[in-house]
Amino acid sequence: MLQVAVVGSGPSGVYTAQTLVQQDPDVRVDVLDRLPCPYGLVRYGVAPDHEKIKSLQNNLRTVLENDRVRFIGGVEVGPDGLTPERLRELYHAVVYCVGAATDRRLGIPGEDLPGSWSATEFVSWYSAHPDSTQDAFLRDARSAVVIGVGNVAVDVTRILARGVTELLPTDIPQAALDALGASQVREIQMVGRRGPSQARFTTKELRELGALPDTDIVVDPAELALDPAYADPSGLPAVQRRNVEVLRGWAERPARGHTRRIRLRFFLRPVALVEDAGRVGAVRFERTAPDGQGGVTGTERYEDIPAQLVLRSVGYRGVPLAGLPFDARLGTVPHRAGRVVRGPEGAAAADMSVSPGEYVAGWIKRGPTGVIGTNRPCAKETALSLLADAPALLARGPLPDPLDAMREAGLRPVEWTGWRAIERAEAELGASLGRGVVKLPDWDALMTAARSGPA
Repeated sequence: MLQVAVVGSGPSGVYTAQTLVQQDPDVRVDVLDRLPCPYGLVRYGVAPDHEKIKSLQNNLRTVLENDRVRFIGGVEVGPDGLTPERLRELYHAVVYCVGAATDRRLGIPGEDLPGSWSATEFVSWYSAHPDSTQDAFLRDARSAVVIGVGNVAVDVTRILARGVTELLPTDIPQAALDALGASQVREIQMVGRRGPSQARFTTKELRELGALPDTDIVVDPAELALDPAYADPSGLPAVQRRNVEVLRGWAERPARGHTRRIRLRFFLRPVALVEDAGRVGAVRFERTAPDGQGGVTGTERYEDIPAQLVLRSVGYRGVPLAGLPFDARLGTVPHRAGRVVRGPEGAAAADMSVSPGEYVAGWIKRGPTGVIGTNRPCAKETALSLLADAPALLARGPLPDPLDAMREAGLRPVEWTGWRAIERAEAELGASLGRGVVKLPDWDALMTAARSGPA
C-alpha cells in the first residue's frame, strides 16, 4: 500500500488526494494541516457572504471522508513540528500544497504606519483565522483606501460596505460583525495603477458592488477614457470587455445620495502613505499613463486621497519551506511536472535532478494565479507524476502508521472526529447568539472544542 502525505488541506491538497485515491486503489493518503480545521482558503479566504463558493466545502468534505483518506490537523510541518526529513521517513511520498503564505509589499514610505494593513490581515480577521490577533482595523476610521483591483480587493471593499443585516446570516465571527456594525467608514476608494481593461477582478465580483444596498458606486469617466481600450473594448477578452461595460454603466449613472460611497479609481500608483497624528492619514498617488506596451509610466502629477484605513491588496508570494529548495524570484519550489527538483543555487529547473518522493501542487508549485478550479488540473498533474513513480517509491516496503509516530513524538493531532466536534461547537455558538453557524475565533476555542470528544 502506497502511503502518501499531502501537506495542506485546501483545494489543491484535497484535489491531489482525490486524484490519488481515484486513480489507484492501493494508495492511502493522510492530509496534514497546521490548523485543526480543513479546507484552507475556502474556509479562511472566501468572504463570508459568498455562500455559493463556501459550499465547495461540501465537495472537499466528500474527499476527506473517503475510507482511504485521513485528515490530520494540528500538525505543523517544519522545525517546530514534523521536519520534511521526518515526513519522508514516515511516508513513501510527500506532496506540499501550502499555498503562498505572505503578501507582496508596496515598498513605499509609510507602508507600516498604524492604520495600514495587508488585505490578508483584514480577511483573516473577518474569517476568524486563529492566527489573527488584530482587531483595530476600523478604529477611528471614516474613509478607507483599498490598493489593488483584483477579486480580493473587491471582497474587502464589499465587506467594508456591508451592513450588519446582510452579514448576520453568515458565519462571520461575532466580534467582527459588531465592529463592522459600529464602523464609521462611509467613503471607500479602490485604486489601481493601470486601467479598467487590465483590472484583475471578475465581472461577477464587480457587479456585486453595484448591488450593495444604500451604497453609491462612483466612477470618473475621464479616468476610464485614459484607457486606450475603453472607447472600443470589442478586442478585449470577454471578462475585461464585460468589466468595461459595467464600469461604463456606472460612470453614466448619477449618484443617488446613499449613506455609503465606493469610488473606483484607475491610473494611480501609490508612492507614499502620509502620516497624520502618528497614523496613516492619506495615500499619495502619482497619476500614471499607458506606455503603449501594456504597462504604465509616471506623469509626475500627484494626488493625496484621505484615509484612516489602508488595505493593501497587490498579490501574494510563496515563502521558503524548511528543507525544500526555493526559487526566490518566482516564490515557488522548483519542480518538473510536480516533482521537486534540487540542484545548485540559481540553476534552472531543467538542470536540476528530481528529489525522489517529494512533490508540490497549488500556488507553491505554479505561483499565486488562477481561481479555486485552477487547482484541479494542477493537482492532477502532480498526482499522476507521483503514481508513475510508485514502483520506485514502494521499494522501501510497507511503513508503520504515521499517526502513532506523531503521537510518540509528543504531537497531538486533530483527527476528523475533532474537526466534527469543532463544527458542533460553532453551531452551538451560533444558536446561543440567535444566528446560524458562527466561527470560533481563536486557537484556544478551537482546540478546546476539538478535544471535547464525539457527541
